[in-house]
Amino acid sequence: MIDPIFLLEAAINGVLLGGVLALLALGLNLIFGVLDVVWIAYVDLVMVCMYLVYFLVMGYGWPVWLGGLAGIGLGVLLGLAVHLLIITPILSSPPVNQLLATGGLLFFIQSFATFLWTTDHRSIRINLPVVEVGGLFLSFARLIAFALSIVAMLGLWVFLSRTFIGTAIRAVAQDRGAMALMGADPQRIYLVTSGVGGAMAGLAAALLSIQYSVHPYFGAAFGPITFMVCVLGGLGNMLGAFIASFVMSEIISLGGVLWSTEMGYVIAFALFIVMMFIRPGGILARRER
Repeated sequence: MIDPIFLLEAAINGVLLGGVLALLALGLNLIFGVLDVVWIAYVDLVMVCMYLVYFLVMGYGWPVWLGGLAGIGLGVLLGLAVHLLIITPILSSPPVNQLLATGGLLFFIQSFATFLWTTDHRSIRINLPVVEVGGLFLSFARLIAFALSIVAMLGLWVFLSRTFIGTAIRAVAQDRGAMALMGADPQRIYLVTSGVGGAMAGLAAALLSIQYSVHPYFGAAFGPITFMVCVLGGLGNMLGAFIASFVMSEIISLGGVLWSTEMGYVIAFALFIVMMFIRPGGILARRER
């Protein structure tokens, strides 16, 4: 019999994990909603930013918050570089070409990172307390990461709903024909979207680097679950991705306590497959009559 306190602790940890997972999913979904291209290598860009944060903090003694800001800056640069060098030339190509191009980028980043830094796991060694509340033990690092993720997502919502460029991005995501009516420059919209998506990748890297070790195949751990969340929530659907992030993180976290972490992932993927039969367009998709 499992102590209910462990289940409650697992449920809370699932919520905390869901915040960072939602940050990843929203960044990827934002890019897909506007560019109609899925960046398969999105989480591998996060991995590169994590390496920067690690080396700045552990190698050069930078404060974690300053290393995190540098990671966000690198995320923006990587997002713009991927768009200009890889996405722009194939933007009008068939989806399979786009998939192969970003998939090729994924393998290039993994191989190059392995060449530069080997497969060693590297962790930022900082002393953060464990918070005890009513018999529950919660990681302070996860609490910080969750709080900053929520603030970042609220900031993204304000940007998309209260600024002209943000309104143009939402218009393009909902109807590409609206771009001309908005008087918006397509290239500018695409660049801003890629930059914002890259910034969210950099922020996620900063928040993940204080919780997990980084290695060249970090993307293999978070990439599939992020992509699954985006598909389950509905590609391009920001609210759906937000909800799906917490649903999946709760299943994985509770499954890890009731059975094992591996079984938690098995249940999550099984639910994903079932939902794709029931709602192939995502959990918030409207049923066609």
